[in-house]
Order: sequence, then structure tokens, then C-alpha cells
Amino acid sequence: MQLTDWAQMWQLAISINKCCVLNVGKTKVESKLYIDGCLLPFVTECRDLGVTMTSDLSMSNRISVIVAKAHQRANIILCCFVSRDRKLLVRAFEVYVRPILEYNSVIWSPVLKKDIVSIEKYSGGYTKRLPGLKNLTYQERLKHLNLSSLELRRLRADLVMCYKIVFGLVSVHCTHFLQLSPLTHTRGHPYKLFKQHSITSVGSSFFGNRVINVWNNLAQDTVDFTTLQKFKTSLMSSDLSQFLQG
Repeated sequence: MQLTDWAQMWQLAISINKCCVLNVGKTKVESKLYIDGCLLPFVTECRDLGVTMTSDLSMSNRISVIVAKAHQRANIILCCFVSRDRKLLVRAFEVYVRPILEYNSVIWSPVLKKDIVSIEKYSGGYTKRLPGLKNLTYQERLKHLNLSSLELRRLRADLVMCYKIVFGLVSVHCTHFLQLSPLTHTRGHPYKLFKQHSITSVGSSFFGNRVINVWNNLAQDTVDFTTLQKFKTSLMSSDLSQFLQG
């Protein structure tokens, strides 16, 4: 195989026990594949760079795993940090819990409301246990703590990655994921994208589709496309609530 030849040429060992065959989509590979004489097993899910991918590209299983892990760590923090300092407890949440719920979210960001709610409820449960906030609503607690919802943070992460791809700030060809709109005489900013028709729910929830409606509706008078930093800063003051489901 070309992979084996490449590995031998660069003297990089392949962890064959971590290799497998995952069929995605309607077309399935049924022929047997080998690496150095070892038969690769066919699986229905596998883990790649910390993200569990399934044959149907559903992220519900991954979400169940990360919310359980985040819930466990949040409980440990509240048991170990004997303090009534809300800033300290919020900082602990931002450092030890939130990264679990946000790692590589551009790849797996959910579109099903049940998954969105499942992730958000652990942030809500944690903030509710902070001193003096028990009787406030979740939105009131977020405002009081100067925090954004996890869904909103994922949406901003999608837009930032979209910006990096459109303006060539990452080693990803724009045409592989996004296509600039051929219409130039439209309202709004001049970087609008063309949204291709998708006949499957997986296709519509893919990054290259789900981010387009939000990107195209960014207000030119409030969002600054000059630099990445200015874009990030202007996003913080933009109202994206109409695109949130939770």
C-alpha cells in the first residue's frame, strides 16, 4: 500500500492496532485491506484526533460521552474548591470543564435541539450551584457572570473558522468547503457564500452548510472584516440570538 511505502520511506512506524476501516455514506468498501500483512477490521465508529466518528456521521454518541465527562469534572471542582468566590469557581469551570465541551466543536457542533440542550444543561447546572445564583434563570446567571452560552460560543467558533478559510489564514483550500456567491449586487458584506442544496440531514449539518446562513447575515455595519482580531472583537458585540436554538 502507498501508506506503508510512505511510512518506510520516512521511517515512521504505523500503529497498526489503531488502524481500521470505517465506511461513511452509501458506498461501502467491502474488499479486505491490509497493512504489513495485518488485516484491518471494519468498524462502525472510530476515534480520530480525539473526536469519535461514526459511519452515519452522527455526533450524538460523542456528545453523550463529553457531557458525562464534563459533569464528572464539574462535580469534582465543586467538591474540592471550598470557596464562595464566584470568580474562582467560574475560572475553574472555564479552565477544566468548558474545554471538554468545546474541543474541535467546528467538526461536531450539533444541530439537533436535544443535543444542544444536553450540552447546555451542564453549564446551567454548574452555574446554578454557585453561591447566590440558585434562584436566577440560566440567562440571568450567564449575564450576572458575564458568560456566553456554550451554543453561542460554538457559533462564534464556526464563524471564526469560516473567516480563516475565506481569507486563507489556514492550510485549507476554500473551494473544498466553501464557495463564494456569484451574486455581487446584494445587501450586506461582500464576502457572502453560496449555499449548495443538501438532500441529507448530515449534509445540511456539515460545517460548510450550517455556517453559511449566519455568515451571510452578518451585518456589515457591526462586523469588521479588516483583520481576524477585529472580526473576533466585533462578533462579541453582534446579536446572533436569532440563530440559536437552545
